[in-house]
Amino acid sequence: MRRAMSFLVAAMVASAALTGCAGAGGMDGDLTDDWAAMAAPGPFTPAAGVCQVADFTASVGLAAYAPVGCELPHRVETVHVGAFTTDRPTPPPLASPELRTAFADCDKRAAGYVGDDWRAGRLRLAVAVPTGAGWTAGSRWYRCDLTELTTVEAAATVVTRTGSLRDALKTPSPLRLGCQRSVRDTNRVERLNPVDCAAAHDAEFVGVWAAPDRPYPKKPEDWVPLYDGCFGVIARYAGVPADGLLRYRSDVVVRPPAAGRWAVGDRGVRCYLWLSDRTVTTSLKGAGPAGLPRRTR
Repeated sequence: MRRAMSFLVAAMVASAALTGCAGAGGMDGDLTDDWAAMAAPGPFTPAAGVCQVADFTASVGLAAYAPVGCELPHRVETVHVGAFTTDRPTPPPLASPELRTAFADCDKRAAGYVGDDWRAGRLRLAVAVPTGAGWTAGSRWYRCDLTELTTVEAAATVVTRTGSLRDALKTPSPLRLGCQRSVRDTNRVERLNPVDCAAAHDAEFVGVWAAPDRPYPKKPEDWVPLYDGCFGVIARYAGVPADGLLRYRSDVVVRPPAAGRWAVGDRGVRCYLWLSDRTVTTSLKGAGPAGLPRRTR
């Protein structure tokens, strides 16, 4: 029995040796030389076209990065990821030229993503940057994030939504701003509430005016250019002359971005026509002088 076992082991060793000499299915016997070299580890960069369950944060690190598909409930959607070219030692702060440049890029990218100026809907655009530790490790990205809001008026809250915002404003959508009913304090509009245009209303979103690069309006005279700009938007929307009589056809409500957003470069002013003396039950888009007649008082 012992002699038989010795013979069997010897036969197996010989067979293995012969197999090794002949090769096996094209393998050369070296188990390491055909593996590609592993890429060197690089800094963390987030992805575009994904969503986040958590609320927006101005700086994002790898530990807190948890993207999900946009078909799942989420509160933030990343529409673009760009790259800074600066050599500064820390991430760009709020009012820095670098962050303003990033916001301008995100503004254009977001418009292309949703199919219109994102301000035409109940949306907010924000720019996220790497954490300080991430920046030190070499991250140089900026992330363009959109969120859906309950309103674009004061006290807005973020909506937990399902489905991507891609092309969301290309067609009629509940996200779009439209006809509004004003809530007034004497002669001042405190709040605008959206209503169907077939319901009685006294205001309507007409578009966005791009304000020039100037300090945030604080004094009454600082607001005059915003009113003038939005009156021009009203004229184009309603199809009436942009002349000295326009103010006798409609009043105006202007909604500029908040001071912090102004500092980062947001200059998009939401403009609304406002009928302080009457209500209508239809949209005034393209209504012309007959639909927006001059008031006599």
